[in-house]
Amino acid sequence: MATPAASSAPLIEKHTIGYVPPEDRHGKVRDLFTLWFGGNIAPLPIVTGALGVQLFHLNLVWGIVAILVGHLVGGVLMALHSAQGPQMGIPQMIQSRAQFGSLGALLVVLIAGVMYIGFFASNIVLAGKSLHGVVDSVPVPVGIVIGALGSGIIGIIGYRFIHVLNRIGTWVLGIGIVVGFGYIFTHIQTDDFLTRGSFNLSGWLATVSLAALWQIAFAPYVSDYSRYLPADVKVSSTFWTTYLGSALGSSLAFIFGAVAVLATPVGMDTMDAVKLATGSIGPLMLVLFLLSVISHNALNLYGAVLSLITLVQTFAYRWIPTAKSRAVISIIVLLACCFAAVGASKDFIGHFVDMVLVLLVVLVPWTAINLIDFYAIQKGQYDIQSIFQVDGGIYGRYNPQALLAYAIGIAVQIPFMNTPLYVGPVSAHINGADLSWLVGLLVTSPLYFWLANRDTSYRRRMMGGKLASSL
Repeated sequence: MATPAASSAPLIEKHTIGYVPPEDRHGKVRDLFTLWFGGNIAPLPIVTGALGVQLFHLNLVWGIVAILVGHLVGGVLMALHSAQGPQMGIPQMIQSRAQFGSLGALLVVLIAGVMYIGFFASNIVLAGKSLHGVVDSVPVPVGIVIGALGSGIIGIIGYRFIHVLNRIGTWVLGIGIVVGFGYIFTHIQTDDFLTRGSFNLSGWLATVSLAALWQIAFAPYVSDYSRYLPADVKVSSTFWTTYLGSALGSSLAFIFGAVAVLATPVGMDTMDAVKLATGSIGPLMLVLFLLSVISHNALNLYGAVLSLITLVQTFAYRWIPTAKSRAVISIIVLLACCFAAVGASKDFIGHFVDMVLVLLVVLVPWTAINLIDFYAIQKGQYDIQSIFQVDGGIYGRYNPQALLAYAIGIAVQIPFMNTPLYVGPVSAHINGADLSWLVGLLVTSPLYFWLANRDTSYRRRMMGGKLASSL
C-alpha cells in the first residue's frame, strides 16, 4: 500500500525523531522484507553463524537446526516491534518514554545507542578486512575509513535511500549467496565436512541463543524503518514481511558461515574461509559482502544517531532536530568509530561479541515491557503529544511499575548469564550456554502485565481516551 507521498518524498530525509504526519507517509509494506533480507546477508552474521561449529563444536546438521530455531523464535519479537512503526509514526526509542517515563527511558535509550555504535564500529572493521581481501594493496585501516564513509553517506541521506539500496541488495545478494552455496557444496575441501563436530546440548543452546539474540538486537530500532508507512497498513502485514525477511536473510547468512568453515581446514578465520571455500568466485563474493556491509551498516549509524538525538532532546526539549542535526551527529559518531576501530581492529570482533552479550542482558527486559505495554495494555493507543513533553505528559517522568519490572528482569538473568564480566552458576553448570535472555523474557512479561494492571494512577486512567491519532 502506498500514498501519493511515495513519489514526491525527498531523497534526503527531513524528519529525525519527530512524529511523521500522514502527508509524509510513503512506501510499501513489502519494502520491509527487502530491507531485512538484504540487510542481513552480510559478513557480521556470517562470522556469527560460524561460531556454532567453530566455538561450540556442533556438526553441520545440528548447527543448522540451532540457527533456524534461534532466528525463528527471536524473529517473532523483532517483527512485533516492527509492526508498531506505522501506528506510532515515531522511532522506537523515543516511544519508550510511554512505558518508562521521559527520564526513566534514558537508560535503555543510552544502552541502545552504545550497542549500535558498537555494531557500526564492528562492521567497518569487517568492511576494511573485506576490501583488503579484494585489493591487497589497500591496508585494513584505509578500508575501515572507506567503509565508514560509505555507510555515513547512506545514513545521512536517510530512510528512503536505505530502503532503495536494500531493494537492490535483496536481488543481488540473494542470487550471490545461492551461487556461493552451490560453489561450496561442489568444491568441498575437507573430508570431515559432515562429521566434524557433534551434538552437545550446551553448544546447541548457545547457538540458539546467538541466533535469537541477533534478532532481538534489532528490537530497539526496527520500527524506525516502518514508521513512514501509512497508518492503515495492517499489523499482520508489517509483522510477516519483517519476520520473513529478517529470519530468512539472517538464517542464510549464519548457515553460510557454518558451511564455509566446515568446507575448509580447521582454524581459519571465517572470512578467509569464505574466500577459500568459494574459490574462483571468492573475490566476487567479497565484493558483494563489502557492498552489503557498507549498506547495512548505515542502519546502525542511523539508529545510533536517533538514540543520541533522543537523549539530547530529553533535556533540550525546545530543540527541534533537523536533517542538518542528524548529519552533524552522524559525522561525529563516524569519526569516533573510525578512531576506535583502527586502533583495535585486530581483535575488534571478539570484543564486539562480548559487548553485545553484556548489553542484551539489559535490553531483553526492555523488549518484554515494550511489547506487553503496546499489545496487551495500551493496545496501540498512545498520546503522541505527551511523549514529546519534557515532563512526560500523562506518562510522567518515571513509571515505577516499568522500572521495577525492568530491574527484576535484569536480576533474574544473572544466574543464567555467560558474559566476559560474569558467568552465572546455572550457565557454568550447562557448560557455558547463556539462557539469560529466555529467562528475562519469561519473567518480565507477566510481571509487567500484572504490575501495569494494578496501576491506578492518573496516567493509566487517562489512556482510554488518548489515541495516537490525537495529533
